[in-house]
Amino acid sequence: MRRREFLGVLGGAAAWPLGVHAQQSERVRRVGVLMTLAADDPESQRRITAFAQRLQQIGWTDGRNLRVEYRWSAGAPDRMRRNIEELLALAPDVILATAITSVEPLLRATRTVPVVFVIVPDPVGTGIVDSLARPGGNVTGFTDFDYGMSAKLLELLKQIAPGVTRVGVLRDPASTVGIGQLAAIQTAAPSLGADVRSINLRSASEIDRAITVFAQSPNGGLIVTGSALALIHRNLIVALAARHKLPTVYWNRAPVAAGGLMSYGSDLADQYRQAATYVDRILKGEKPGDLPVQSATKYELVINLKTAKALGLDVPLNLQQRADEVIE
Repeated sequence: MRRREFLGVLGGAAAWPLGVHAQQSERVRRVGVLMTLAADDPESQRRITAFAQRLQQIGWTDGRNLRVEYRWSAGAPDRMRRNIEELLALAPDVILATAITSVEPLLRATRTVPVVFVIVPDPVGTGIVDSLARPGGNVTGFTDFDYGMSAKLLELLKQIAPGVTRVGVLRDPASTVGIGQLAAIQTAAPSLGADVRSINLRSASEIDRAITVFAQSPNGGLIVTGSALALIHRNLIVALAARHKLPTVYWNRAPVAAGGLMSYGSDLADQYRQAATYVDRILKGEKPGDLPVQSATKYELVINLKTAKALGLDVPLNLQQRADEVIE
């Protein structure tokens, strides 16, 4: 080998370990994400895209200095429990948990792994945190609404459909969130001249049967409260509401985009963007128990005028002007 070639090889060999060391010095962190919807649900993709984009903006890239492990339960409690076991076995640095249905079983499984939650109303009342200012323990996160705001859904229903006097409230009976929302609506009902009754969300067949029976009496309308099951079955609920000519107000814009009448609620994708900032702070050494629980700051009113027309409803102009989005 010629001297110049030998020196070139030697120089490359000397530089090679330095390059490897530079790459290896950046520790790859692991984040687990518990999703309550299915992986192919467009709403799921909207949320995790917001989460990933915000992480990247603040310096975390999946596959470079971060490994994000997603698990999807599609509303099945048994699958959620298995997902929690799988994630904990991977020894993640932090877990992002969606809704009370993932947070409660996760906190029963670990009190050491840092947890950031999203879309959880009343975390103090449900015992998830000690206080909003100082959550304590291994958990913090973001609330999407307080129960009192559920009464707003009834007010909006009466504004867009004044003739409604019977209101069916669709809620997940297995969730404390559904109970809290129903109670707030029932409290507001007498002053708004509404007779409220609950309709349980358990399966597609039960939803079909319950709404069909409810629709047999006149002057009916529906309120769909927040839950994973309500999102999973949103196309069915929207179709049943159209078939039976039931004005329906939802807590989230996704059903309205699918043909529902109207929604009012927080921007759930924004919750994931905010959660990314807390994940970043925890990965950099802060303790979740020291990070205050934050309330939603962005709420959106969405109205589907095409659906209103099909129901024979004239949407008040002032309601249209207040809307953040009008679908025509």
